[in-house]
Amino acid sequence: MESAREHFSRNKNLYFLLALLVVLIGVMSALAPGKFLTVRNFKNMGFQMAEFGILAIGMSVVIMTGGINLSLVNSAMLAAIAGAFLMRGMNELGGIPDPLIIACGIVAVMVVSVLCGMVNGYFAAYIGVAPLLVTLGTQTVFNGISLNITRGSGISGFPALFQRIGAGSLGSVPYTMLIYLAVILLAYFMVERTPWGVSVYMVGGNEKATRFSGINTRAVLMKVYIFSAVMAGIAGILIMSRYNSARADYGSSYTLQAVAATVLGGTDINGGSGHILGTVTAVCILQAVSSGFNIIGINRNITDIVTGLILVVVLSVNFFASRIRGRKKA
Repeated sequence: MESAREHFSRNKNLYFLLALLVVLIGVMSALAPGKFLTVRNFKNMGFQMAEFGILAIGMSVVIMTGGINLSLVNSAMLAAIAGAFLMRGMNELGGIPDPLIIACGIVAVMVVSVLCGMVNGYFAAYIGVAPLLVTLGTQTVFNGISLNITRGSGISGFPALFQRIGAGSLGSVPYTMLIYLAVILLAYFMVERTPWGVSVYMVGGNEKATRFSGINTRAVLMKVYIFSAVMAGIAGILIMSRYNSARADYGSSYTLQAVAATVLGGTDINGGSGHILGTVTAVCILQAVSSGFNIIGINRNITDIVTGLILVVVLSVNFFASRIRGRKKA
């Protein structure tokens, strides 16, 4: 049985992040007394953190394999636009129950998301193109399709009930947070408690050795990109519902933030290691920084600079730590 010392050593990064989150909440509360540490602020944070967190989970699973998905947000918005067109068309026909319209729209979003994931997965897993190049290309393709469909404008005209998904709440808890918690549990189980999850880590650690051990690494990677796209689809539904419209440029800043949260959460950018709970905690940290800066009155552009600096610093620290460990082993 694992001792307390071994457990702490294995999860020290997660405990460090939790401690950092507590300190950060304390600092923000001191800088904005009576404003940051309130139910209203945490409720507002919950609306945005859910969509950001779900995208970060989708990004982290890809990075665990040593890849990256730069088209994550673009596939989310392309899928959302497809669902938006269907819901608007059904709503304009009249006589169709709102729940049926919403259900059809959600199904459309998820179908398009899976197709986007299959495109990325096919080129990365079966053709062998570097994930960075594949998703950079599909990022442009997905965004171009979205812009051509919408002509740069927003698509709206949904049933009023649909907006409650992204803007409604159960008491003081937003529906988006309940969805986010369900996604966290699902992702944690799939990545940490299933054979497929073990294969994800193995592929990230050494893809060639994993293939020679009898595991179909191509199928594993295909499922990884489909999983990532499904996360993007769920996030796209929440974004579309919160804005009550779908547009190509919604959530454009989330790509960098998702990578930053993944790396800050302890996932090795080279693959082979990482934890869903670490990513979730990192999302809370970045959201607390964003919300705190907004309350204090710091420019939004400064928040983006801080996020970028966090990413650079964490990557640098991980790089030098890896070199030090390599020297010790040698």
